[in-house]
Amino acid sequence: MRKETDMKEEPEGAVGVRIAVPSDVKYVYPIVEEIARSAKARGTGIAGRTPQSMCRKIYEGKAVIAVAENGDWAGFSYIEVWSGGEFVSNSGLIVNPAYRNGGVATAIKEKIFSLARCLYPDAKIFSITTGAAILKMNTRLGFEPVIYEQITRDERFWDQCKGCVNYPILQGQGRKRCLCTAMLYHPSEMIGQSSKMEQVV
Repeated sequence: MRKETDMKEEPEGAVGVRIAVPSDVKYVYPIVEEIARSAKARGTGIAGRTPQSMCRKIYEGKAVIAVAENGDWAGFSYIEVWSGGEFVSNSGLIVNPAYRNGGVATAIKEKIFSLARCLYPDAKIFSITTGAAILKMNTRLGFEPVIYEQITRDERFWDQCKGCVNYPILQGQGRKRCLCTAMLYHPSEMIGQSSKMEQVV
């Protein structure tokens, strides 16, 4: 039995990770439902995703999906743009419970990061999370821990935190700190360093 921290990839060919296409909207409802279930199981709030908003991300070419050979959706993530394009985030990362602990999250994270770099090469990419696995993946991609003042101040982003059980802490700290760790990838600081991205196909 695989341990929860085992990040080995699924057997080759079992799950394909790619940029989502319009025909993938058929997976939107089960993805939205799983995001809600996952948040409830963790006991934390998460911004509600409507099927319409998820479909829009797919039609805009700003989403990545993992699909198994049998046609099941295995995972999903999408790009959000903030502060007029100064910042972007890789949001809504979710893995179908049947495909967890097999490297699907890692593959999706790498693909959505590469897509963000391709679509918004000058934007700073940020992430806030309490998950150890996400922190580890972000670090491998070149993200660094930062204070909240270094990520977007876009009110739309912070309004999403209202559904979280920790929102009173965030508000009490003047939105300067909370239980989530903020991480930032700054493209200008990565010039001259070896790229950790894979080419988007």
